[in-house]
Amino acid sequence: MKIKIIFLVVAFLSLGLKAQEENNKEAKKITNKGKFFVYWGWNWSSYTDSDIRFKGDNYDFTLTQVKAQDRQTPFSFNDYFNPSRVTIPQTNYRIGYFFKENYTISIGVDHMKYVMISDQNVTINGEINDGNATYDGVYDDETINLSSDFLLFEHTDGLNYVNVELKRFDDVSHWFGLNLENLQINLTEGIGAGILYPRTNTTLLGKERHDDFHLSGYGMSIGAGVNITFLKHFFIQADLKGGYINMSDVRTTNNVSDSASQSFYFFENTFLIGGKFRIF
Repeated sequence: MKIKIIFLVVAFLSLGLKAQEENNKEAKKITNKGKFFVYWGWNWSSYTDSDIRFKGDNYDFTLTQVKAQDRQTPFSFNDYFNPSRVTIPQTNYRIGYFFKENYTISIGVDHMKYVMISDQNVTINGEINDGNATYDGVYDDETINLSSDFLLFEHTDGLNYVNVELKRFDDVSHWFGLNLENLQINLTEGIGAGILYPRTNTTLLGKERHDDFHLSGYGMSIGAGVNITFLKHFFIQADLKGGYINMSDVRTTNNVSDSASQSFYFFENTFLIGGKFRIF
């Protein structure tokens, strides 16, 4: 009888300890639902060739398959971390909310930079009748050199893709045999859409440039990445993102009749630093 009682007590205690262990594991699990997050980071971008149409009172022409690239700021602590200069590099910043354990909604800016490559030869079609002896004429599949006295075209302050994203987060720590309280590895994937709000630096046929931010079009994107969360509240993240940009109304000069339009695909990779927290 005593042996039976001892066995029952041991079994009861074992079950209780196991339940307590499971509760402790559950308590240690990093939870996301209801948390806000913010991040800041940097991007490296590339763009497909695009056809750019320029229109004004005395000209209407299209340049075909124009090549462009991004513009990286050489690394320095002052440019990348000084609060008064952190928008000089190509940057990404965002604020969002975990409305479910694995899903977020967020709004942010992809501050990319788009620079037309100078001195390239492209095909031109259309007409220029602007009183410029060098470039006035009718063009029909002719080749032109994009020299600085003809055209400078760049969105360097910048190609601002202001967008809303819906993303999913999946904890894959178990893939690596990890079950730690203060470390979580997540895969992320999502979609986004938004507007383009660039400040375009353009010098066309010697005209005075327009130098203000202007709503120029829209964009759409998809992306995926890896998020590593540590100490429950901090994370680093690397994303790959691709998308489509259509800008139908780019301001080019101080004359409101002058404009440009273009569309292209972009590819962007980012490195981000952020934190997540509860407000309520």
